[in-house]
Amino acid sequence: MSLTRLGKRAAAVATAAIVASALTAAPAAAQGKKPLKTKSLAAVLTADKKGFDRNGHDYDILAAAVKAVLKAKPGSPVKVLGDGTKRVTAFLPNDRAFQLLVADITKSKRLPGEKKAFTAVAGLGIGTVESVLLYHVVPGATITKKAALKSDNARLKTAAGSKIKVNVYGPRWHKRISLIDADRSDRNPRVNRFDINKGNRQIGHGIDRVLRPINLP
Repeated sequence: MSLTRLGKRAAAVATAAIVASALTAAPAAAQGKKPLKTKSLAAVLTADKKGFDRNGHDYDILAAAVKAVLKAKPGSPVKVLGDGTKRVTAFLPNDRAFQLLVADITKSKRLPGEKKAFTAVAGLGIGTVESVLLYHVVPGATITKKAALKSDNARLKTAAGSKIKVNVYGPRWHKRISLIDADRSDRNPRVNRFDINKGNRQIGHGIDRVLRPINLP
């Protein structure tokens, strides 16, 4: 499938929604817990000023994609990632995840460098990049690792309007999580880093693949 075709299909994903009510966190005061802080996920993502590098385990491409969307569309729903007063759970694809996506949709056997991968992703169009980013965001809830591990088969409604499914697997002493997206022909993203920005209303979990809002052949 060409990048152009992917862009046209992914851009059709609707925006704005709330998380499934079963996972929406109650206010900290009502739970008798210490109030959560308000550091945003955008602040975490943009803290690394080095830019593109050879470390596939950080989030340079994701940070660049967020910046590109907000530069082109300051009013985009993606801006919620910069408002630490809003509860959000986001699944954060690392750089290697984006490189694997670009290699897959271009049918390349070699992974592109981070800059080339970002250029390819940006080439899909701002609308498509925005839709894909929103597919990784669950608004209205702060879902920690502890809560996620108790949420097998939960369907989370994303800011893109469509849902992803939580799959908890593995032995009791080493539970793991994967996320089932709209693509049935590719391996599902796995959570490889938990509780990024823990203690704040906005929390992130690193994943090793990009969630796909459409079914690619």
